[in-house]
Amino acid sequence: MSCKHPHTNPARAVLVLGLIASLAPTVAFAQDTQQPQQQDPAAAPMQSVVVTGTRSLNRRTLDSESPVDVIGSKELLSTGSGELATVLSRLLPSMNFPRPSGADASDAVRPAQLRGLSPDQTLVLVNGKRRHTSAVVNVNGTLGRGSAPVDLNAIPLAAIERIEVLRDGAAAQYGSDAIAGVVNIILKKGAEGGEAEVVYGQFDKGDGEQATVRGSAGFNLGQDGWVRVAVEAADRNATNRAFADPRASAGPRQGTVTQRYGDPDSRPRTLFVNSQVKVNDAIDWYAFANYGERKTSAAAVFRTAYTSNDRTTLRSSLYPEGFQPLLDSTSTDASLVTGLRGELAGWRWDASLNHGRNRFTLDVDNSVNYSLGATSPTRFYAGELTSTQSLANLDVAREFPVSFMSGPLTVALGLEARHESYEIGAGEPNSYFGSGAQGYSGFRLENAGKNSRNNKSVYLNLEGDITKELSGALALRHERYSDFGSTSSAKASARYAFTPTFALRGTASNGFRAPSLAQSFYTITTTNTLLVNGASALVETGTFPVGSAAARALGAQPLQAEKARNLSIGAQWQPTRNWTTTVDLYRIDIDDRIVFSSNLQLANAPALASALAAQGVYVGAARYFTNAVDTRTKGVDVVSTYRLNLAQGARADLTLAYNHNDNEVQRVSDSPAVLSAQGLRLVDRQTVNRLTVGSPKDKLSLAGDYTQGIWNGRAVVTRYGSFTVPQNDPALDQTYDPQWVLDLAASVRVAKQWRLTAGIDNVTNRYPAQVTSLANLNVNGTQPYSVWAPNGFNGRYFYLKAGYTW
Repeated sequence: MSCKHPHTNPARAVLVLGLIASLAPTVAFAQDTQQPQQQDPAAAPMQSVVVTGTRSLNRRTLDSESPVDVIGSKELLSTGSGELATVLSRLLPSMNFPRPSGADASDAVRPAQLRGLSPDQTLVLVNGKRRHTSAVVNVNGTLGRGSAPVDLNAIPLAAIERIEVLRDGAAAQYGSDAIAGVVNIILKKGAEGGEAEVVYGQFDKGDGEQATVRGSAGFNLGQDGWVRVAVEAADRNATNRAFADPRASAGPRQGTVTQRYGDPDSRPRTLFVNSQVKVNDAIDWYAFANYGERKTSAAAVFRTAYTSNDRTTLRSSLYPEGFQPLLDSTSTDASLVTGLRGELAGWRWDASLNHGRNRFTLDVDNSVNYSLGATSPTRFYAGELTSTQSLANLDVAREFPVSFMSGPLTVALGLEARHESYEIGAGEPNSYFGSGAQGYSGFRLENAGKNSRNNKSVYLNLEGDITKELSGALALRHERYSDFGSTSSAKASARYAFTPTFALRGTASNGFRAPSLAQSFYTITTTNTLLVNGASALVETGTFPVGSAAARALGAQPLQAEKARNLSIGAQWQPTRNWTTTVDLYRIDIDDRIVFSSNLQLANAPALASALAAQGVYVGAARYFTNAVDTRTKGVDVVSTYRLNLAQGARADLTLAYNHNDNEVQRVSDSPAVLSAQGLRLVDRQTVNRLTVGSPKDKLSLAGDYTQGIWNGRAVVTRYGSFTVPQNDPALDQTYDPQWVLDLAASVRVAKQWRLTAGIDNVTNRYPAQVTSLANLNVNGTQPYSVWAPNGFNGRYFYLKAGYTW
């Protein structure tokens, strides 16, 4: 069904394409619906047709049984940031995206949370297709510790038409990972028009300069096809908010800033291509692909002239005044999705192939391996991580008239086969020999290896309007994994319109999240900064796969799937055409939640240390993944939008958005007997409380957008709620007060095709409170701010944009 067919109603064809885009549970249609061109612009925010979480042909945001946020390209470009995850965190109250620093690979691939849950409990789609995950595992003391989610920042803003965020459990519709919700990124399409933009910005402190060039253009492919190309390149310099080093051990560097603490240097380069060709009147071919590289240079903890670890204390002749190791990484991201879709005997069908890969390579620069003495190199290749996914699926759907229903019943069926692999490549021997490269010991030969698994799934979806007031949907899904067995999930949802302006909606579902291959097989031995007897110390720490002899000696058990139960009820109110308000209450129970264990320090556990030494494993601390926690998440989302039409064609769009989220731990597994006998806890207080109090309890956003003629102004006030950074000693917990942040921007259209924009993010230059100096938590005062702060700690940011459209 091509929109260009001379006998096809354009609006209906567009809606049909939208339905096909959402057919598959993990994929469906590569290109989704465009908004009907004849739609009244004044009503557009209230009339968006959504393709996420529904198989209906014409489901609008106001008709959906589950809450769906629609974020357009204009909103995505309304801030000074060029990182997708940062932009989403500012636009969505339910999303949290802190900015880790000094957290190894997590500096380069930062995790984002939805509803305070783990970053890998949110499913990410591109054009309705399942996106592959990052190869990086967040194993340090950040929010999202233990997760290996999708790297949202690998997707450039230039390629995106809009984003639909389904804030509801959707495992029965889309499969694993969709516990907290679904983020569906919809690419720009069509041969007509294009845009280019240049952005420059800098922080108030005079650092962190950012220069970005992005563009998107469409081209015809013959008479019945098109291709859309988007490119984006950016140079983002590092920021540094470290304080002077007061330590006498810093020698001649005492009293100077020795640490780099802030955003890393980052150099992303990305290409996205989206295309479609009409094969005949009944079949379309589609494909979209991306290739990108992001080079990042992040700083590890500064090593003073005299540096200690668990084996040796040496003075480096290479760096007599101390040194700061740099972690230079390259994240290479590539994917290709292609397929055919069409209609046969009244059935809409979609058959597609999907392959994605993320490779993360790491070098340690400006460092030393103490065990090699004065002959040590200063740069080391530390190894690489590779995550891949390949999928094949077939989806069909059609409408059936039912006598007792006011509209047709949509029936959708699907089959899918998925193959995943995870590979660790060893670094050069000098990177891990003896004490290893300071800052990040490389992956060893015994760490290297490739693991894979397969899964197959089948699903059924029923959806329709039972009466003019009542609509409902039912989804069923069954999956079988080669590594841990089968799982089934279901979802039921309904919406009842009491009046044309007021409706209630609700859903009930169970779901699951399969343990990622990274959680099952990630392994490394490296030096980490841990609290030992109340003070920071560098400790050789081993991360072991649950199936390894070392992990089994510490009581590890095979990982099982997380099991979730989602309940939600909401109200939709549209008293006037230009005013809409939704309120949604939710509860998410997750059993057997996978967490990263505490750092099991072995200095006071000689029996365990001896057991590992008998295997040739010598570490000061150990950790592994475990299904050890049951949690309950309760909260409320409120979104209210109002469009005010003013004199002389002016317009003001006002939005209030609010999220309150409360996480509770319902159960913690008992520690294995081998740990308890040595006085060790598998899951410590900090691990538990990181899940419950580490994210802001609430977030409020008030946004105003004013347009008159060639002028546009935007103001956003965001209140980030209170959060706590927990420690194992309750006396060392630090609770941070709420923080208000103001962002302003103004733009003017010049000669119709040009637009100039000037803006300031964090106008009032707000910083989070400084970290307490108790127990060396701020590294002797050199790292003054928490990496858990939801708005970061870079301060005020100025930026300029120049855009051209055709």
